Amino acid sequence: MRSYYKEKRSFSFSNLCLFFVLLFLFLPLIVVIVYSFNSGRAMVWQGFSLNWYRELFTSSVGLWKALWNSIIIAITSSITATILGTAASIGIKWYRFKGRTYITVATYLPMILPDVIIGISMLIFFSSVNLPLGMFTIYASHTTFNLPFTFLLVSSRLDEFDYSTIEAARDLGAREYDTMVRVVIPSIFPGILSAFLMALTMSIEDFVITFFVSGPGSTTLPLYVYSSIRYGVSPVINALSLILILLSMAIAFTFRRFLKSFAASA
Repeated sequence: MRSYYKEKRSFSFSNLCLFFVLLFLFLPLIVVIVYSFNSGRAMVWQGFSLNWYRELFTSSVGLWKALWNSIIIAITSSITATILGTAASIGIKWYRFKGRTYITVATYLPMILPDVIIGISMLIFFSSVNLPLGMFTIYASHTTFNLPFTFLLVSSRLDEFDYSTIEAARDLGAREYDTMVRVVIPSIFPGILSAFLMALTMSIEDFVITFFVSGPGSTTLPLYVYSSIRYGVSPVINALSLILILLSMAIAFTFRRFLKSFAASA
C-alpha cells in the first residue's frame, strides 16, 4: 500500500509543475553556458572553442573595470545597509517610543515603490544638492533600497528571539552593551548574514536605479552588459556569466555549510 502511494505521488501533477518551473528557471542559464563555448558569435552552434574565455581574461579591460565597480559598490553598500538595518530592527523591537509604527511603515516604502520612481527621486535629490553623479551616488542609492530588506530579514529573526536570555544576562550582571554584543548579536547572526547576502545580490544585479544615478567612470556590470547587448549579445558576456554562476554557487554552498555548523554549535 505504501509503495503504491509513493508510485502515484511520483507522477503527480505537482511534480510535473515543479519540473516545468525548474526548466523555465534553468533553461536560459543552460543556453548561456552552452553558447559560451561556441566558436561563432551568432546563436548558431559552429563548434567548441575556448576563445571567448581567452578574450575575457586578455582583452576585456572595460568589462573587468565594470565588474570591479559593481563589487566595490555591492560590498560597501551591503555592509552599510546591514549595519543600519540591524541597528534599526533591534531598536524598534527592543524599545517602545512614540512614532514607532510610522517609522516601521516608512522603512518599507523603498521596498514597495517601483525602481523607476526610486531612481528618478534619487536623481532629483542628488541634483538638488549639487552632488556629482558617480560611485558615491550609486553607493548611497544601493544602501537606500537595500535597507528595507535587511531590516525585514533581521526583524524576522528577532521575532523568534528568546528574550528570557536577555533577562538572564542582566541577572548575571551584564550591562546593556555586553548583552547586545554577547547575547543578541550572536543569536541573530544567521539573520544578519542572510540580510548581507540578500543586499549583496540585489546590489550586483541592479540596473534601473543605477542607470539613473551613475556618472562618468562609474559604469557597473549591468550597465556594461546593457551597453554591449544593444549591438548584439557578445559571447564574452556568456563566458563571464558562467564564471559568475560558478562563483555564486561556491559562495552559496560555503555559507550554507557555515550556517549549518553555526547552528550545530549554537
